[in-house]
Amino acid sequence: MDDINVLHHRCLLNLRRRVRDIGDGRPAQERYMRLQKDGDTLSYQGNSEEVGCYVAGRPLSKGNCYFEVTIVDTGVRGTIAVGLVPKFYRLDHQPGWLPYSVAYHADNGKLYNGNPVGQQFGPKCARGDRIGCGIHSENIEAGITTVFFTKNGKEVGSVEVPVSAEGLFPAVGMHSMGEEVKVDLQAEWFLEEDDSMMMVDSHEDDWGRLYDVRVSGTLLEYVGKGKSIMDVGLAQARQPLTTRCHYYEVEIVDAGEKCYIALGLARRDYPKNRHPGWSRGSVAYHADDGKIFHGSGVGDAFGPRCFKGDIMGCGIMFPRDYILDGEGDTDDWDRLDIRPGHASVQNVLYLNDDEEEEEDGEEAGEQEQEGRKVTVFFTRNGKLMGRREMVIPPGGLYPTVGMLSSGEKVKVDLHPLSG
Repeated sequence: MDDINVLHHRCLLNLRRRVRDIGDGRPAQERYMRLQKDGDTLSYQGNSEEVGCYVAGRPLSKGNCYFEVTIVDTGVRGTIAVGLVPKFYRLDHQPGWLPYSVAYHADNGKLYNGNPVGQQFGPKCARGDRIGCGIHSENIEAGITTVFFTKNGKEVGSVEVPVSAEGLFPAVGMHSMGEEVKVDLQAEWFLEEDDSMMMVDSHEDDWGRLYDVRVSGTLLEYVGKGKSIMDVGLAQARQPLTTRCHYYEVEIVDAGEKCYIALGLARRDYPKNRHPGWSRGSVAYHADDGKIFHGSGVGDAFGPRCFKGDIMGCGIMFPRDYILDGEGDTDDWDRLDIRPGHASVQNVLYLNDDEEEEEDGEEAGEQEQEGRKVTVFFTRNGKLMGRREMVIPPGGLYPTVGMLSSGEKVKVDLHPLSG
């Protein structure tokens, strides 16, 4: 009977092991709910009222101490969380909400450390951004470790958290329709790359708004779907054009599938899913058809089409007595350092200056009521394409670049007229 009992016990162990390993066709111990998993891609399958969560099958360790999640689609709300949780974490809660879990949330940039109330931690994340999470493993055996988070390879911050005997498992949470991410559990991150990563990412601070556009140094890359006119990728500079910095340029590095690239100026609260020029308070030169769009979805013939290698420019001819809040004397105009390669642009700044001054005098009363009028001009490869008069909205006009087809890349110089 003893032999039979031993045999029976072994059979039960083997059966349990097979059930654990086979499960629902997933890797051993990998768990997820209200999510669809296709290779390394996770997509939300709930009703936006219930959390979906994924927990990896193996914890982070000294040999594998970092992972990354790339946001493919932010869906309705962008409520995507990336972090670490205990092995048997509840799959109906976002990572970071329950004790012994920690997570960086993309929609608000907050850190949740075992609490449903988050603390401000880092920048928000959008489509195309990579959120990384790792551990400094030197003290993990002491029951506590330092968890750090990154955005696009640059460290955002860190926090000390307790570690259970089973370790901390990579986790991803989602909470609204359309959310989709790619998970790389074998990602690597090296401290020695910090300097170069900081150099590459430093230009991200130049941009106040980024939607479906990835920044890498001075390069902007479209990362949207590009399937409809609602999939516009928008990059808007943090600062408006001023009398000190009145011109910027965009070089087309890759025209992508359709070259739906537009550069122009727009008000600060410009809609994120509209090409510059399509809506009120904006004007833009569109590369694909050479048309100018000025607050309308219907463009006017303006200049030649633009292709890979072309440099498109946009600037403002301010009246000589124009002063924006916080600016100094208008004498700064005379001290601008113009590069020789942009001689044609330099000449544009004072074209028909006497006529402009006369018009300013005639329309002074009207401008005081509706805002100062300025002349926006556009260039192609250093040559003037044309001008369009418009009113400066409250807050000024901001350099704005739009893209709408796969593969589009542009290099932006927000200060080409400085030395």
